[in-house]
Amino acid sequence: MSGLPPPLWTAAEVAAATGGTPSAGFAAGGVSFDSREVLAGDLFVALPGTRHDGHAFVADARAAGAVAAVVARPVEGPHVLVPDTMAGLEALGRAARARTGATIVGVTGSVGKTGVKEALRRAFQRIAPDATHWSEKSYNNHTGVPLSLARMPAATRFGVFEMGMNHAGEIRALVAQVRPHVALVTWVAAVHIENFADETGIAEAKAEIFEGLEPGGTAILPADNVHAPLLRARAKARAARVLAFGEGPGADVRLLDAAPDADGTDIVADVLGERVACRVGLPGRHWVSNALAVLAAVAAAGGDLAEAGLALAALDGLDGRGARIRLALPGGEATLVDESYNANPTSMAAALAVVGAMPARRRLAILGAMKELGPHAPALHAGLAGPVASAGIAALALVGEEMQALRVDGATHLADWQEALAWARAMLEPGDVLLVKGSNSVGLGRLVAALAAEGRP
Repeated sequence: MSGLPPPLWTAAEVAAATGGTPSAGFAAGGVSFDSREVLAGDLFVALPGTRHDGHAFVADARAAGAVAAVVARPVEGPHVLVPDTMAGLEALGRAARARTGATIVGVTGSVGKTGVKEALRRAFQRIAPDATHWSEKSYNNHTGVPLSLARMPAATRFGVFEMGMNHAGEIRALVAQVRPHVALVTWVAAVHIENFADETGIAEAKAEIFEGLEPGGTAILPADNVHAPLLRARAKARAARVLAFGEGPGADVRLLDAAPDADGTDIVADVLGERVACRVGLPGRHWVSNALAVLAAVAAAGGDLAEAGLALAALDGLDGRGARIRLALPGGEATLVDESYNANPTSMAAALAVVGAMPARRRLAILGAMKELGPHAPALHAGLAGPVASAGIAALALVGEEMQALRVDGATHLADWQEALAWARAMLEPGDVLLVKGSNSVGLGRLVAALAAEGRP
């Protein structure tokens, strides 16, 4: 016995899953569709793209260590020939889902889904360290979800998959592949609203996650959200059990007490009749709600609540989603709060509230435009004036045309992330806290990377 784990996919298994024709035998330990991210032993899936065809990168993938490729036309080296590589990736995902006996949790929501997914995977890793699988990064769309499924080992005990959308019907297609035993909606808010008539349409789209529940499955929803009645009605039509989390008396997982500080919150919660006391290692009221969602999902999945509490206590900020970076400056240090991955009105207000509670000589903010808000954009950008004032922001830089609607005395309007970087370099002083937040397309992540590299202690 070698003691090595079994291969993730053999040539015969890939052929059986996809209906393809293998050119040679192989054993792959992973799956990738980006030649820049290929690891030694991977199976490379050559997906078609709007700008580049994956077939053009098969040789690069092989040079990086890929043992074989899934292709729609013959190539050099071991491969499995299929009619359509995107359909082939989806077939691999379905086969991986079918062969595992894991308890699967699906997560969606307008805000909080990536953070909750990460907290859940850490909780399940404490329970089953070598048998927990999850969506990496924000692989939550039509390519990311089947890739995440295709990477799931057969011996997985707990799987956590994030699903996102910006149009109706997208989650319905994704959840049909994931087939969760537990389906969780974190929150519903005005995110991607340009593609919907109103927030009710967003709530309906998020509720599609309940349609894919396995028989006997559990639906979990936010009791304190204005759309909770709609979510509950859609959940009851599909779920054997419906759980709600929140602060009100009708919640099945209910907050009993909360003691916040600048670094997190100590909470006491009633989880289906069990009293649970733990610390949430990330600050902000939104993370209290996220923690309740995590406790509900762990309980529904049959996990250990004590381990879930320890995982919540150990949480730290994710890159682009709340990570705190120390910046060395002449005479001292400043703190950069990295929220550069994405932004919407709800997450903007939450991030500003967190920074407002942090001790600081001065609080500064670079806020980038919020995208996909359609005709609601001017009003929703203007509405950030209140949260900015409440946070006590001493100096504010605004990036992007949409931010012209936000009227704050003394704010500096900038064209792009490079101008914002120059502003930050000129403004930062020891003792300052700087929040950087905007939609990913604004490019503020590059600003964060530059500041972090320059100011590494």
